[in-house]
Amino acid sequence: METADLKLASDDDVAAASWIKPRLSRAFGAVTRHVPQGYAAYVRICHPAENDAGQQVTWSTVAAATGRQAHPTMQWHALVGSPDSLDMIGSLWPGDNPRRGELDPPTLATLCGALAPHTATPETCYFSLWEGHGWLPDGIPARVHHDYRSYILFTGPLHAAQQLGFHPRPDWFIPQSPNLFWPADQAWCVATEIDFDSTLVGGTSELVHQLLSEPALDAWPVNPDDSLAADADLINLIG
Repeated sequence: METADLKLASDDDVAAASWIKPRLSRAFGAVTRHVPQGYAAYVRICHPAENDAGQQVTWSTVAAATGRQAHPTMQWHALVGSPDSLDMIGSLWPGDNPRRGELDPPTLATLCGALAPHTATPETCYFSLWEGHGWLPDGIPARVHHDYRSYILFTGPLHAAQQLGFHPRPDWFIPQSPNLFWPADQAWCVATEIDFDSTLVGGTSELVHQLLSEPALDAWPVNPDDSLAADADLINLIG
């Protein structure tokens, strides 16, 4: 797991994660159950889907194809007309579903590029990885504990977010985006909950405006108390 840029957290580093838990809401499905309260603005980045030709597409493209409506708190299963939020039984979409629990590498790279100018500490960042990833080596302790998840903590510069992952063999690397990451100055925070097919970012209004303007990101403005639970899509109702 360790590289020249990414290392396991020390005791002092773990203390640097203590600010997050007190700022997490307990409201089920809420944006701020996953990314801390107190930021000026929040954005939801929907993970790309793929069409039947293997090309990445936005959720708006899918909504146009399925006769649904794209909106900030849309849910994928409702967008594709399935009553099943897990297995997508009866889906109207012929392509692949968005990834859950991780950003694909190009989207993560675009996000990190947009985040970098909005922190004074891009060389000192913290990356939390959910302890339940099956590929993690035995013996690495989870040292950051929230009410509903425990994480292994790493440190490094912002670009090291793209170094997390594993080697099934020496010539093959499978990346895994962080489940939670932030800079030392706490200027923003990014959360990719393992059960979600979207990523949440809290930060300044200027940062969120930039993310919403980035054509490579399928980004939507959300409020701290907005729900992203499976039943939150009240526009694309099923049945």
